[in-house]
Formats: sequence, C-alpha cells, structure tokens
Amino acid sequence: MGAEPRECVPEQPVRRRRVDVREWGPLILLTLAVLAGAGLWFAGRRGAADLVWAAVTLVALVPAVWTTLRQVWRRQFGVDVIAVLALAGALLVGEYLAGAVIAVMVATGRALEEYAQRRATRDLRALLERAPRQARRRTPDGRIEVVPLDRVAVGDRLVVGPGDVVPVDGTAEEPATLDESVVTGESQLVTRAAGEQVASGVVNAGAGFGLRAGKSAAESTYAGIVRLAEEATARKAPMVRLADRYAAAFVPFTLVLAGLAWLLSGEFLRAVAVLVVATPCPLLLATPIAIVSGLSRVARRGVLVRDGGSLELLGRARTLLLDKTGTLTAGRPRAAETVVAPGGDRDELLRLAASVEQLSPHVLAAALVRQARDQGLPLAEPTEVTEEPGRGVTGRVDGRLVRVGQLAGEPPEWAHRIRERAELAGRSTVWVSDEHGPLGAILLEDPVRPDARRTVRRLREAGLDRLVMVTGDRPRTAHQVAQTVGVDDVIAQCSPGEKVARVKAESARAVTVMVGDGVNDAPALAEAHVGVAMGATGATASADVADAVLTVDRLDRLADAVEIARYARRIAVQSATVGMALAVVAMVVAAAGGLPPVAGAFLQEGIDVLVILNALRALGGGLRRRDVPPHTRELLDRYAGQHGGVRDVLARLRDTADLVATHPTAPECVPALREVHRRLVDEVLPHEAAEERQLYPALAGPLGSEEATSTMSRAHVEISRLVDRIGGHLAAHPDGRLRPDEVPDLLAALYGLDAVLRLHLAQEEEDYFSLSPAEDRPVSPAEDRPDTR
Repeated sequence: MGAEPRECVPEQPVRRRRVDVREWGPLILLTLAVLAGAGLWFAGRRGAADLVWAAVTLVALVPAVWTTLRQVWRRQFGVDVIAVLALAGALLVGEYLAGAVIAVMVATGRALEEYAQRRATRDLRALLERAPRQARRRTPDGRIEVVPLDRVAVGDRLVVGPGDVVPVDGTAEEPATLDESVVTGESQLVTRAAGEQVASGVVNAGAGFGLRAGKSAAESTYAGIVRLAEEATARKAPMVRLADRYAAAFVPFTLVLAGLAWLLSGEFLRAVAVLVVATPCPLLLATPIAIVSGLSRVARRGVLVRDGGSLELLGRARTLLLDKTGTLTAGRPRAAETVVAPGGDRDELLRLAASVEQLSPHVLAAALVRQARDQGLPLAEPTEVTEEPGRGVTGRVDGRLVRVGQLAGEPPEWAHRIRERAELAGRSTVWVSDEHGPLGAILLEDPVRPDARRTVRRLREAGLDRLVMVTGDRPRTAHQVAQTVGVDDVIAQCSPGEKVARVKAESARAVTVMVGDGVNDAPALAEAHVGVAMGATGATASADVADAVLTVDRLDRLADAVEIARYARRIAVQSATVGMALAVVAMVVAAAGGLPPVAGAFLQEGIDVLVILNALRALGGGLRRRDVPPHTRELLDRYAGQHGGVRDVLARLRDTADLVATHPTAPECVPALREVHRRLVDEVLPHEAAEERQLYPALAGPLGSEEATSTMSRAHVEISRLVDRIGGHLAAHPDGRLRPDEVPDLLAALYGLDAVLRLHLAQEEEDYFSLSPAEDRPVSPAEDRPDTR
C-alpha cells in the first residue's frame, strides 16, 4: 500500500520568547540618572548635575569600549567606534550633558538591537531525541534482549516493533511496511520484501519485522542526517548587522571630517562636536525599530522569524528552494479515485473497504474510513479481521470475505489498465477483492495544496526570481507537481545530503531560502541563508534548526512574510539613509564651528525622532494581498462546498464514458447516459450558472477587474455546450440504442466534458477558493470530501 508520510516526532509548540527585563534595565537606569541630573541643574546645583552626567557617560563608555575591543579582536569594524570616541571626547572637553545624552541614545539602540536580534536556541534536541538509543536483538537461543545501540554489530538479528524507528541500516528478514519520508522525502509508504535493504531512521508503519544489521549505528543513514545538520549549523556564519554594513563608509568619513575640523581650527571641541552629531543613532535606533516592526507583523501572519538578521536576509532573498511533500502538497493521504470492475458499484466498493479498515491502525485506514463517512455510506462491523504486514487487511463484511491491500495472483485485463492509469497519474493503488477476485481499486494521492500555485506567483511578485522544488519523490510525480505549481526547476529523488549540496550551490549565487517540513529537511534548512520550517505539520527538528517557522499550515503566509521583510528592510534602509544624510549636514556645520556638542546632541535627538517615526511605518503596508469582503468569502465557502457534489457527478460521467467506449451496444449503456445527463442538467449546470451570476461579479474587487474571471466564464459556455451535445444524442434515440457511427462523437463529448470540467474545478480552487483558505472558515463535510471518481 502507499500513503503520504507521517511525522513520528512528537510535535512541540513553538516556544514564545520572553522579554528579559535585564535588557532594558541599563536604559531605564541611565534615563533616570539623566533626568536626575537635569533636576539638579534646574535646582542650581550644576556641579552635582555635571557629576551625575559624567557618571552616566562613563557607565556607557566602559561597556562600549569593551564591545569595540572585542569587535577589533574579531576583525570586525562597526559603528560602535564613533560612539566610543564621542563619549570619550565629551568627557575630555567637559561636555557632560552631551555625553549623557549620547549614553542614553546608545543604550536605547543596544536594547532595541538585542531585542530584535535575540535568537531562540537553535539546537538539535528533537532530532537527537528521535534517534533510537536501544535495539531489540535476538539471542542465539531465541530470546529477545534490549541492548544499547552502540552494542549492535554487523550481522546481528534485530526485531523492529510497530511504530519503532529502525535503529540501523540492514536487510529485512520478512515483508515490512515503512514510512521512509524521514530519509527520502517519499510521499508514500513503501513495502520492503524479505531481502531488501532498509535504512535507519525510517518508521515501521506496519507489524513488527525482523532486521539483519548491515551497518553499525554510527555508520548508518540516520546518524549521517544528524551529523549533516550539526555540521551545517556549526558552519553557518553569524548575521552581519545592517548598521555595520553602512559603517564601512560612514565611520572613515566621520573620523576624517573630525580630524580635519581639529587640524584646521586647532580646536579639539569641534572634533568632539562632529563626533557627537555623527553618533549613528539613526542606525542604532531606526534600523532595529523597523526590523522589530517587521518581526511583529510576520508573527501576526503566523510566521515566527528567529531574529532581525534572518528577517533582513529574507528581505534580500532571490532564490527559494521548496520541499514537495507537506510544503507544496498536503502531506496526508487522500483517496482521489475509486475504480470498479465492469458492472461494479463504486459506493459499495468503498463501503466494503472502509468497513474492513475500521479496525486497522494503518495510515490508509483512517483516510478510507473518513471518506466513506463523509459520503454518508453505512459501514458494517467487520469480523475475522487479520492484517498481514505489507500485504493488507482481510475480514468479513456482512458475511462476505473482503481483502484490502495488494492484489494477489494474475490481474484481469481491466486491472492492468487501472495500474497504468495510476502510474501515469503518480498515484498509489489499494486493491479491494473478495473470494472471486478483484472488485476494484482505490487510487490515493498527495494532492497539491490549492493555494500553492497562487503562492508561487505571489513569491515571484515579491522578488524571488528563482524557485526550485527538491524532493525525494519519484521523478514522474515530482515533475507533475512542479508543472502544476509553476516552479523553475525540479530535483527529484534527492537525498538529505544532495539537498544540502544543492542549497550550498544556490546560496553561492544568491541569498537563498529553503522551505521544508520533515526531519530529512533539517540539514538543508540549517545550510540555507534562511531556513523555513512548516511547523504546523512538520517535525520539531526542522523547526529547531530553521530561521523561521510557519505556525499555520498555509504556504501563502510565506509570501506575506517575504513581502513584509522586503518592506521592513526598505524602511530600515530609508530611515538610516535619511538620518545619516541629515547627520552629515550637521557634521559639516559642527566642523565649521556652528554647532557646539550639547546643541549637536539635542539636534541628533531630533534627527532620531524623525527617523524613528519613519521606521514605525514598517508596522503597516507593504502587502500586495487583497482582503476578501465577508460577503464574497461567504460565496467562496458556499461554492467550494458544492464542488464535492460536482466531482461525484464527474465520477459517474467518467464511468459512463468508459462504458460507451467498451460496450456501446450493452442494454445498460443508454440508461446510464440518461442518468448522468440528468445529473449534469440538474446539479452541475445550475451550480455553474449560479457562480456566473453571484460569485464571479463579487470576485472583481479582490482580483482587480472583471476580466480576471473571463476565461472561467468561457469555460462555463463550453461545459453547457457539451452537456447539450450529449443531450442531443439521447434525444435522437428514443429506442435506447446507439448507432455505431455516432459513438465517436458521443465519446468526444463525454471525455471532452470530463477534461474541461476537471480543469475548470481545479482552476477555481487554485485561483478563487484559495482566497478564502479552509483554515479561515468552518469546514463542512461536503467541502472536505475528496474526489471519488
């Protein structure tokens, strides 16, 4: 059987960061001291006021000197050197108030910067905790003993229980059903026969099985994943502050201007005045404020970014790499199609399969049972239920023996066609059989997220010009998803190590973002400039090594985050540039002797207020996303809920088309045609007409114009035309027989309508219904009902 992967790491909520009072303590104390000095000055005790202000200046100078020396030791050169020179100069010339004002500005910048840049601990705890530490080993006398993992040797016979993580690489001694998504990213469960290789780190999704150890724990696959993540995290360089990037030009200019002012005038006071005015508070204040504003906004959108440096990089990103399973696709199994033997009943087939699967713990069982219940099928209580690992479930339903799983024996001709159909569509097949043979099959898929294509377009609009999908899945399935969502490149059958190499290659060319949801993605997330984890559905290990976590299961929030990050960074750069330009003008005036240090300090405060107000603009704006009015959202919800019924008619349409194609002279052929035509006229056409009258006009605002729905209106015309064409054939034959010469045209109408209607539904869901995601509204059973062709 095949299915989408399950993450077996217990999900942990993302920890909220607590604001440490100690970060703001120095700023509060310095501000109070400056105010106390002002009180003394106004009370006539100017000597005491100067003493307090000098103490404030000295308190700020000591840590600033220490920070600057550490930067110099690390061969870093930032804006802090100007603050140190300004503080020292103010003390030397006795401009204590100017020094105290600078001290408050520097402390404010430090507190804001620490708040903006504080990182959550990025450890690998969850990844390491998930790694097995013990193994069950068979002894020569047939007993099973639990031994530490490091005592497992090559050739040992192990037992892997249900739900266990395979401890070491080895060879299966009996059939095993495995969830390999941790290692390969493969979106379906796989069955390994006796004698096949099994990788460590994968999860036993079936019954227990025997394993012959082929490698030691240290040499096995999962240990390699852990090492990759650790090495990538250790190599990741610290973020460079935006302020320090500007310092490369601003600091030398300031020092040269201050030196010239002193040299040409012979007055050291002028040099100090230049340094005071040049104290880069637009950089130390405006930049963190804009970045913190961006962090707050993306958090409200459901994206937790670790620190300001990560948000800066997100705002500069040009390349995006996305994992497929759980990122571009839903990451959970869905029954996409139910196919029956000639003359069979689809609902009865699903009812039998779901009845047997009610007692199975298999990941597919829940999907089949959920679908049957959503369709309102009455499930019977099964008896004599047995489950064979890797083969399926057998039981009796209403006295009838039913088997769900693999197909035994030589399949009939119609079953061969189902297999080919599933392979071409990239789906896995679950067969349903009874005592006499196969009754039909249920085809499973990992559906593309309805919002994936729209989100990819929005990411391009936000400035990401290269989008690459990397996945461990099969090439055919990977390319189908890539074509659907519209990425630039696709890398299939990609191992964790290959993902890391690909991220390195892309990162060497541009700032790169990597999005993933599984443990196998953790090394690549740590290697990227910005790693983004789908935290709502993914493994905690991925979230721990990522720079950002999507706390909601919606990829479109990443597009929001990119747009907000670019806007916040633009505001930060704008604020810093304007602030420094004003500071340069003031520096020139100070160098000419027109601005003493105290006046320069207060002028600098005015500049700070200006740039801070501008930086606060980052709290709003920058999003291209159009809000959907409540009335339009209600319409979207209503028509999205009706798509389940339309797909049910589609399933009957496809069955009828197949019947006409294979048995055009069968007596049940025309009655089936009449029934499907009746449902098309009574159910599908009214749905399309109502959309045309109500939904499409309401979408003109959110989509920008009435022309946005014009192509969909044209599809409505074609659907109506094909339904009339089928009705015309039926009206011409009241005797209930089809002439051989009209079968080709009838088939063209039937299959053409099937294709047009399926494409039309998919386009509506991707382009329109994704405007009102399911996470924002109550989900009705009809809406959640999958395609049951």
